[in-house]
Amino acid sequence: MLHDLASLLARHRDRLAPIFAFPLRGPNVARLNFTDTNPLLTHPERLRDTVAFDELVQQMLAEQHASTGIGGYLENRVIYRRSPHFSNENEARSLHLGVDVWVPAGTPVAAPLAGVVHSVADNDNFGDYGPTVILQHWLDGIPFYTLYGHLSRTDLAALQPRNPILLGQVFAHVGPYPENGDWPPHLHFQVISDMQGRRGDFPGVAPASEQNYWAELCPSPWLLLK
Repeated sequence: MLHDLASLLARHRDRLAPIFAFPLRGPNVARLNFTDTNPLLTHPERLRDTVAFDELVQQMLAEQHASTGIGGYLENRVIYRRSPHFSNENEARSLHLGVDVWVPAGTPVAAPLAGVVHSVADNDNFGDYGPTVILQHWLDGIPFYTLYGHLSRTDLAALQPRNPILLGQVFAHVGPYPENGDWPPHLHFQVISDMQGRRGDFPGVAPASEQNYWAELCPSPWLLLK
């Protein structure tokens, strides 16, 4: 049952290692709002210029006296209008299925649980994940997956499917633009109960009308974040 994964992760929170070497809650961490309620995003299509987008992120952090930005799970965002990658004939994808952590390029990324490399890929499209790593984990015999997007391209060569990953092991780094899918540097972190046969990629943004389906398939990443 998909709901069981959220309960399973909640029961094992004491086994987690932090993904970053700094806490994701505290005075230096700010929630960043990428919905249409943010007055800075009146014209999100202007964010096709990644340098300008990065300057906007830095402005949002400075206004909140923060060094790290975070948030976005099930946020209905306007920023995906910058890329045709999220277009659809019926309904554009705008519902974010992961948590983003906006930190400088080069920031190390560690595994919250032990597991193995499931798959890696360089999803090299404007607005896509860029370098991507998917890990497979097991708790109480139940498999599930964590996805890490917008990484550094140099990390991919050392990661092969079935490679073991230790609890707390640094296995990747946040990537710079444009190689990270052409985004301001950040990590997209997502929990997935069923890969549905996919490898190296999985939707990180969905149509807002399908929220119930995708929220069950991809429970809150906060269950694995410290």
